[in-house]
This record gives sequence, structure tokens and C-alpha cells, in this order.
Amino acid sequence: MVRNNQLAMQDPKTQYLRPPFLKQTQAEPGLAQAMQPAPDHGEQSYKGSGRLAGRKALVTGADSGIGRATAIAFAREGADVILSYLPEEEADAQEAVYFIEKEGRQAVAMPGDISNEAFCEKLATEGAETLGGLDILANIAGKQIAATDIAELSTGQFERTFAINVYAMFWLCKYALPYMPKGASIIN
Repeated sequence: MVRNNQLAMQDPKTQYLRPPFLKQTQAEPGLAQAMQPAPDHGEQSYKGSGRLAGRKALVTGADSGIGRATAIAFAREGADVILSYLPEEEADAQEAVYFIEKEGRQAVAMPGDISNEAFCEKLATEGAETLGGLDILANIAGKQIAATDIAELSTGQFERTFAINVYAMFWLCKYALPYMPKGASIIN
């Protein structure tokens, strides 16, 4: 029964698509555009309320997945967004840029590899200078290699995963911090 001034509740168990899904694989890094069903990054479902009005955010992995959902949510909350992603993910990143700009927010697309310290410095420095500072650093990009046995993982794969998941987080914090005022947020 719905009472006056109450919204109808939805059962979250039936509200969204459920398995079985098509079995699908992609070469790394993969594109959200190629997934069936298409992932929900909040493009249609998330409604902002201005909680980040006037803020400036840097989001890694902003082309797809949690990074894209975060970038879109930040824009819908009123923030301008620097998007970090791999050059091979340009098509997905441009979709994210579209949704950020559709909110009237500035989107600064900066493709590159965060496993490279020089790129992390450029990302933080040029991004902050373009937006006039940074209020939020969201280190979301990550790498994981699926394997059924540890012997399947090469030392090179391990080192690349560590560089993206650990070194990049350190480097981005290091280079972004000088542009962040007291009260700014770092999300790792």
C-alpha cells in the first residue's frame, strides 16, 4: 500500500538485470561499450543534489566501471572532473566526458598510464592547473589478473599490478597534495 507523500518501494532483488549473462571475454584493457548487457554507471539512474558544487575532482579509471560511475556522480553533484584512463579506452572515456559535460560541468580528459610516475605527476599537476586546484582525488583505477593457480602469474604481471594498484596511488597522492586545500578528500 502506498500512502500519500510516500514513494513506491522497489524490490532490489528484481529491480536490475540478473544472471545468466552471456559468457564474454575481451583483451585487456577491455571496453564497457562491448559488454552485454551494458553496465549501469548511473548514466540514467543517478540523480545528483549539488553536494559537490564548485569542487574539482581527479578520478582514475574514469572511463568505465566504478571510476566512470564516480566521475558521473561527482559531476551530477556539481564537481568538475579530470578523467584518467588508458589511451586504448578513449571510446569509453568520451562517453563519460559526454555525461559530465551534459551536467554543465567541465571534463578534462587525460589519457595515460598511471603505472608511470612521470604521467602521475603530469596528471596531478596539469589537471589541477587546468581546473584551478583539486578538492578530491579518487584513486579508483586498478588491475587484477584472474588465475586459478599462482604459478600462472608471471613476475611481470605481478609487477604491473603492483605499479598500478600501489605505486600509482602513492604517486598521485604525492603530486596532488600540493594543490589540495585543507578539508580536501583523498579516496583510495
